[in-house]
Amino acid sequence: MSYIDAHVHVWTDDYRTYPFAPGHDPAAARPRTFTAADILGHARTCGVERIVLVQMSYYATDNRYMLRALEEHPGVFAGIGIVDPAAGQPDRAMEELAGRGVRGFRIHPAGAPVAAWLDGEGYERMFAAAARRNLALCPLIGPEALPALDRRCRQFPEAPVIIDHLCRIGAGGTIGPEAVQALCGMARHPRVMVKVSAFYALGRKAPPYEDLAPLIEAVYRAFGAGRLMWASDAPYQVQEPHTYEASVALVRDRLPFLSAADREQILGRTAAGFFFGD
Repeated sequence: MSYIDAHVHVWTDDYRTYPFAPGHDPAAARPRTFTAADILGHARTCGVERIVLVQMSYYATDNRYMLRALEEHPGVFAGIGIVDPAAGQPDRAMEELAGRGVRGFRIHPAGAPVAAWLDGEGYERMFAAAARRNLALCPLIGPEALPALDRRCRQFPEAPVIIDHLCRIGAGGTIGPEAVQALCGMARHPRVMVKVSAFYALGRKAPPYEDLAPLIEAVYRAFGAGRLMWASDAPYQVQEPHTYEASVALVRDRLPFLSAADREQILGRTAAGFFFGD
């Protein structure tokens, strides 16, 4: 089967048409640009045929460049956008974007006190819309933000949630058992999924990433393959010493606790079902 990459960022150096949001300096972008053509060049050589684009933070809530990629490559890309939870009607913005191929929305603490980061009417509207329209909320968080997410998941059990990058466990180099236990505990919510992704940023941060195997196995045992989806987090995964192939290969070749069916599920079928309706 062909694979699906569930997390890729794209941006352009056409700053006149697609300006970066305030606070983001184009001179600091690394790489300078990463386009649909760039990711397809990496992905297709590794058997990845479809990709979920995640709105780049450089653009804040201006989703136009991501939407352009979706429109220019029908059936190849799905989208995860960003809306402002503090805006008057973030739920309406979600529904408008859903009509253009956006199937999820990135959320994160954004400097708020982590214990209360999901408080407020805006997030309540977003979770209600997610439950109503089967749109994923995709938290970019560490384990310390899970208690607040747990409360919203109990309040809105029908809302799909896809936790990015193994909840960033190991981003500081250490994979602590308490953090792993906290993430695995979220499996009690049937609609919570996890992206097995961003290997370049976790643990030892070095290919072939086999030090992440115990973390991935614990999450697999808790959630099952049907609620896990692989992702690269390109372009960061394709910067030396990391490669796109090394990210695919960890799941495809190097985790002995996975069956062949599990590998196909994580490398494609979970994302295919949610983002592409397969």
